[in-house]
Amino acid sequence: MARDLPRLIAAQISIHAGMTGLRMATPLLALSQGHSPAAVGVLLALFALTQVFLALPAGSYADRHGLRRPVAWSVGVATVGTGLAVLWPIFPVLCLAALCTGGAAGTALIALQRHVGRSAHDQVQLRKVFSWLALGPAISNFLGPFAAGLLIDHAGGQAGSELGFRAAFLLLALLPLAAWFFLRSVKDLPPVATPAGPTPAAWDLLQDQSFRRLLLMNWALSSCWDVHTFVVPILGHERGLSASVIGSILGGFAIAAMVVRLVLPLLAKHLREWLVVWCAMLGACLLFMLYPLMPGPWSMAACSVLLGLVLGSVQPMVMSMLHQITPEARHGQALGLRMMAINASSVMMPMMFGSLGAVLGVSALFWGVGAMVGVASRLPWLLGRDTFADR
Repeated sequence: MARDLPRLIAAQISIHAGMTGLRMATPLLALSQGHSPAAVGVLLALFALTQVFLALPAGSYADRHGLRRPVAWSVGVATVGTGLAVLWPIFPVLCLAALCTGGAAGTALIALQRHVGRSAHDQVQLRKVFSWLALGPAISNFLGPFAAGLLIDHAGGQAGSELGFRAAFLLLALLPLAAWFFLRSVKDLPPVATPAGPTPAAWDLLQDQSFRRLLLMNWALSSCWDVHTFVVPILGHERGLSASVIGSILGGFAIAAMVVRLVLPLLAKHLREWLVVWCAMLGACLLFMLYPLMPGPWSMAACSVLLGLVLGSVQPMVMSMLHQITPEARHGQALGLRMMAINASSVMMPMMFGSLGAVLGVSALFWGVGAMVGVASRLPWLLGRDTFADR
């Protein structure tokens, strides 16, 4: 496992960076072509929309076929989808590329998470491997947009030229192929023995009270992430902050989330997943209550960094608990349900936040989400009492 984990992380970064780079580049191209902000909003929603509908089939497919086949399909679909944008950089093709890369990244991530979870031998190793794996999205969220931005600005001889966008799309189409290069020597795990008869539907997992609690808890924390990303630019604009300052505040959040995921593997032996998540939810509640009261950019940045530390600690703990409370033969289905819930939230929440913010104000959004996550902090406590008390 120690030998394969760096390759699995590199493969995740490769295919996810292709999607994040495209998610940054396509709105810029659409706006330069004269499309409206509403059309750009639809384009961005398509990256998450495919994952909503493909998550459950992708999870079941990974349960049946393991790691390599789902990733191979994902690499092919992502490369073809982005390659079409290289040839025809027009809005309908950009929408198709968004659907392809979003679905491919989600399918590959489910297969990778399932493989890593099955490779761990105990609870401590589960915490460690998912902390390392969680570094992948943090790195790819920087790498993909940064590389695409450089090519858009410099590859065409003039910043924002069509040739620059084509060059960026070409790189982003090649990145998923690197994922297959990294996985070529990773062996699939033996299939899990399953009971005879038809495979239970993924929705049956919701009959388990512990799984329902875990899913609701994860949704509440994912909403915190979404509202921070969406509302901080609005709050900064209201206060007259420049784009670079707002970007630095959000960048501090991302760096803090990555730092805490570097530290978690070193502390894995001493952690209890439910306790980490409970503390994170209480911390997020407090920070969301304080955020609108911060008077200037430095205090906002301090809140952003603390929130990044708090929320960045959650995903590895959630993934560890998910693999402990679901049957091994259904890990893919459980991961698919989780991804579907998170991406459905990412599609719907910005629209809801925008509507509520216009009526109630930005500060009320922070306080409302803080109150929600504070109430939801009871869920990890119940999980710890009823499910993980003896672990």
